[in-house]
Amino acid sequence: ENGDPQRTAFLLRKAWTLYSVTPLYRFHRARLRDYARLLSAFIAAEKQKGLAVEVGVELDIKVAVSSLADLRGSEQDQAAVLVQLSMRSRASSRNSEDKLVWSGWFCSVYGDDLSENVPEDFTCLPLFLTHGAESYTSMVGSWFQKTFDCCFRRLAISPLNLCWMVAMWAGCQLDRAASAVELVFSMPRLSQPLDISYAIHPEDAKALWDTVQKTPGEITQEEVDVFMDCLYAHFHRHFKIHLSAAKLVKVSTAVASAHCDGIVKILHNQYLLGVLMLLTELAISQIQ
Repeated sequence: ENGDPQRTAFLLRKAWTLYSVTPLYRFHRARLRDYARLLSAFIAAEKQKGLAVEVGVELDIKVAVSSLADLRGSEQDQAAVLVQLSMRSRASSRNSEDKLVWSGWFCSVYGDDLSENVPEDFTCLPLFLTHGAESYTSMVGSWFQKTFDCCFRRLAISPLNLCWMVAMWAGCQLDRAASAVELVFSMPRLSQPLDISYAIHPEDAKALWDTVQKTPGEITQEEVDVFMDCLYAHFHRHFKIHLSAAKLVKVSTAVASAHCDGIVKILHNQYLLGVLMLLTELAISQIQ
């Protein structure tokens, strides 16, 4: 929250796909420019095999790898690393701007649990977020795995963690008008897919959380359960449907939205590090 909001503004309001990443072996921050050059050569070689190529258009992919020092929670955390792929058609003029086609960033926000237990040669950046074509994600992931002997895995979000997210975010104090708190449920064992969307006025959701939370700044599983049970009871009273029998697949608040498939959109700069801390914790739990 002490960082420059302008430097991290581009991270907001985009749908990021989540991955967990094991520690990188012999990753050196002083060599980011070299890594960009090597990754660019790798992508060019992969494109020759027929991947990620638009028919009839010759394209150049430009790779930039940079450091985002603002995105860390503690002194022990490594600064985030941003990878950007831009595209320039050879037919376009030299002065035309490159078009950003893919972004990915590695980060660790209060990831001390992992960094304390690894040898010196390893860099801990357990959370990886991507925005762009899956083909580019695959190529970038392959290069990092081969170069730094690490492993990428898609990071799903369980219904239990979604409950924690909506409880935490619904209780956040925002400095501007907040959007509705929305929960999306998938009904199981039906011949046709059926989703139920449940929207709650943000002030009502915050008022409910404030009555449930016993100690400000601390959250327990019991409090999250009570919060959700109150929402379920209210819905059942009006519609006679037991949401507790359905699967929670998505939550949306003014702070952020999250889908069980591991897709997150961060909406408010004030809580950027708080959201990343929670996601870092999920990534570490998957690695361990």
